[in-house]
Amino acid sequence: MSDVYIIGAGIHRFGRTPKRTGLQQGAYAVRAALAGAGLSWGDIQFAYGGSDAAGKADTMVSELGLTGVQFINVANGCATGGSAMFGAYTTIKSGEFDLGIAVGFDKHPRGAFDPKPAEWGLPEWYGETGLMLTTQFFAMKIQRYMAAHGITAPTLAKVAEKAFENGALTDHAWRREPVDADTILSSTMVSDPLTKFMFCSPAEGAVALIFASEKRARELGLPAIRLRAAAVRSRPPGSFEVFSPALTIVRGPSPTVIAARAAFEMAGVAPGDIDVAQLQDTESGAEIMHMAENGFCADGEQEAWIAERRTHIGGQLPVNTDGGCLACGEPIGASGLRQVYENYRQLTGQAEARQVPGDPRLGYSHVYGAPGVSGVAIVERA
Repeated sequence: MSDVYIIGAGIHRFGRTPKRTGLQQGAYAVRAALAGAGLSWGDIQFAYGGSDAAGKADTMVSELGLTGVQFINVANGCATGGSAMFGAYTTIKSGEFDLGIAVGFDKHPRGAFDPKPAEWGLPEWYGETGLMLTTQFFAMKIQRYMAAHGITAPTLAKVAEKAFENGALTDHAWRREPVDADTILSSTMVSDPLTKFMFCSPAEGAVALIFASEKRARELGLPAIRLRAAAVRSRPPGSFEVFSPALTIVRGPSPTVIAARAAFEMAGVAPGDIDVAQLQDTESGAEIMHMAENGFCADGEQEAWIAERRTHIGGQLPVNTDGGCLACGEPIGASGLRQVYENYRQLTGQAEARQVPGDPRLGYSHVYGAPGVSGVAIVERA
C-alpha cells in the first residue's frame, strides 16, 4: 500500500461572498490548488467533495471540465470535509489511483443552523424544548465540564481572544480584528456561559487538497506533506453528543477520543510529538474539551495551559493557528479541510505572519460534528 501525500492546496476565503455561489467557491479552491501544483483538471483521476447547504459537489465538473472523472459526493455533518479527505486517503492508499482531490465548500444563510428533529431521528418534542438549537447544547455541555473540572469563564474568553489574534494574521479568515478578553466576557450572553464572541458563525468558503501516491509525489517534486493517519469514528455507547436526548449514568468515550486513539496508533506517534494542532472550536468550550479528548492534556489542566499561553503561536502546542472556526466561521463542508490546509501551510513554511517557529514536523487536525462524528488526521513534513 502506498504512502499518501498532500501536494497542493487551494482556498477560497471564508466569510461572506455575495456574488459567488458555494459551488463557484468550491471550483475556485480547486483551480487554486491545481494552479499551485502546476496541474490541470484533466490530470485528476478521482474526487471526493461535500457541502451541507450549497449543492452537490460533483456538479462543479460543469465549471471545471467534463473529463469523466470519478467524483463522489460526501455528506457527514461538520465532519464532511474530514470524511472527504478520508475517502481520498484510502483511495490512494489502496493503489487504485495515484492522483486525486478532496474539496469542501458551503454557503450558509445568516443566523444559527436550523436542523430539524426528524432529519436526525428525533421526536418533535426534542425540538420544542429548544435543544435542536446547538448553542444551548454546547452551553449545557461546557457548564457540566466547568463544574466537574474547574474551568472558569475567563478561560473561555482567553480561547476566543487567541482565536481573533490569530485570525488577524490570516488572509483567509473572516474575523480579522483582535477582540480583548474583557470585551468578549462582557458581550451579549447567548447561552450561559457562552457570549456572542465565544461562538463561531455559519459562513461561506471552500478548500481543495490534492493527494498523490509517494511515487507520483516524487515525480512531481512539489512541496508536500505526508498524511500519516486519517481516522473517522462515530459515537460509542455512553457518549454525550449533539442531539443526544439523554445522558447515560455509565459514561463512554466520545467519538473524538476513539478517533484520536486510532490516528495516533496508525501514525505511530504520541500527543507529545505533535507540533501544531487544529481542533474543532464551534465555541470556546469545544476547544477546551477537545484538548483533553484528543489526548493533549488531562481534564482540568486546560486552565493552566491557557493561562500560560501554551496554545498560542510560539507556545508548547499552538492550537488553531489561523483562528479556527471562531475567526474563520464554519462553512460545514469546508471546515475539516481548512484545518488540514492550515497544517499544510505550517509544515511547508508558508504560513507567513502566523508561522509556527522551529520548523514544525507533525501537524494534527480534528473535526467534530452532529450527531456524534469525529475525524482526525496527522500529517508530517515530507
